[in-house]
Amino acid sequence: MQKSSRLAIYALVELAANPDRQVSVSEIGEKYRVSAHHLAKVMHTLGRAGLVRSIRGVGGGYSFSGNAKRTTLLDVIGLFENTSGDCKLADPNVATPVEWVLFDVMCEIDDIAKATFGAITISTMLKQTRRPRKSARLRTA
Repeated sequence: MQKSSRLAIYALVELAANPDRQVSVSEIGEKYRVSAHHLAKVMHTLGRAGLVRSIRGVGGGYSFSGNAKRTTLLDVIGLFENTSGDCKLADPNVATPVEWVLFDVMCEIDDIAKATFGAITISTMLKQTRRPRKSARLRTA
């Protein structure tokens, strides 16, 4: 997943958590330790997609304007990346059996990732952020 996609998801979850509040790009950037300049470009794309609304002036910023229960992570990622799923082998006429097997595995991984991202909404992300974190991945040996 590209950095722009991650930033967009961070911003949307942040804004959807308080839909009546206006949040500045710099405030979101500080919280997630990202460049306000890069985040501003992401917010512009989200605005064109109708997911955020820009409020100008003193106390301005962005607010969430999408539907958190219908907007999936795949919808957001699709704004920044090609999610068409064109799984292609460079040259199928000369591919070795190992290349074909790896190709099949990679296509399957892509399909699983798309299905997962397509099943998770912004609303689901919000619910998950409110649960206590118990991840084995964060434990060190």
